[in-house]
Amino acid sequence: MSDAIRPQPGILDIALYEGGKSHVAGVANALKLSSNENPFGPSDRAKEAFQRTVHTLHRYPNTDHHNLRHAIAEVHRLDADRVICGCGSDEIITFLMQAYAGPGDEVVFTEHGFLMYRISALAVGATPVEVAERERTADVDAILAACSQRTKLVFIANPNNPTGTMIGAADVARLADGLPRQAILVLDGAYAEYVQGYDGGLGLIESRSNVVMTRTFSKIYGLGGLRIGWGYGPKPIIDVLNRIRGPFNLSTAQLEVAEAAVRDQDHVNRCRTENARWRAWLAEALAELGVPSDTSLANFVLARFADAAEAENCDAFLQTQGLIVRRVSGYKLPHCLRITVGDEASCRRVAHAIAQFKGLR
Repeated sequence: MSDAIRPQPGILDIALYEGGKSHVAGVANALKLSSNENPFGPSDRAKEAFQRTVHTLHRYPNTDHHNLRHAIAEVHRLDADRVICGCGSDEIITFLMQAYAGPGDEVVFTEHGFLMYRISALAVGATPVEVAERERTADVDAILAACSQRTKLVFIANPNNPTGTMIGAADVARLADGLPRQAILVLDGAYAEYVQGYDGGLGLIESRSNVVMTRTFSKIYGLGGLRIGWGYGPKPIIDVLNRIRGPFNLSTAQLEVAEAAVRDQDHVNRCRTENARWRAWLAEALAELGVPSDTSLANFVLARFADAAEAENCDAFLQTQGLIVRRVSGYKLPHCLRITVGDEASCRRVAHAIAQFKGLR
């Protein structure tokens, strides 16, 4: 290739994102607990909606996402004109980067935050600024200290992936109020539905002009395979994002299935209840084996081992038992394994296998 053909600055600095493993060589029907997927899958109403879409595959989808936006607004009591839909919440993050960050700008996030914040910042030529956490939890004072007049976007996942920890509403409000005037606070709410009574920061958005929230249908709604997300924020910001959103960024199947899913809150409530039950059971079972974890408010636990070697050896042993979990050394947590909370049988299998690894059974 000619030396004159070069990508934009920052792109070659991107380390490729690696998702959770799905297969183990030589092991058939391995149990995947590496991607925080809902073990109960989507609701029956969502499945029925997907089946119906086969009859309209020759038609272009709606460009303004009217029905889905209004369904989201109805369920969450929002202004539909301030909802934007995307191909997963990742696309909303990309829109924010494209619209508000670039060369000379800084994007702030925490050291154990979602890897896509760094990747998306580098993709637009912005400078990623990583902030230390305090015991695997976002530190508002450290984030504010890291901000400058170059800061354009500040990302915080609440609850966070892969730690499962979160900060309270008062701290989030203090963060929003303390940012430089030109900066936008982005609340990544991918796991918000797993927290009983949590609005994902909606109240904060309604009272401020510098806060945006992203959400996804990939987790509690069980629709990771369809890639559907949405965002909510001040209308001037959402209007800007819609200017760069492709007119057909979501298919008919995505739109109709997501609408059916969001209207089936009974399924969401059942999944939240089951997740809370088995998350608590799994965390306690692992703690009894000498494997602690922080209190998780998501659909996974971050199991901490003595060191990186023990974590890697445990992961290798689990794979021999047909269990796939997530190593998180890329998140600067080499001594940890992130384990998705599955159904009862899955949680019991994991606990039993780790007990075997520890020589306790």
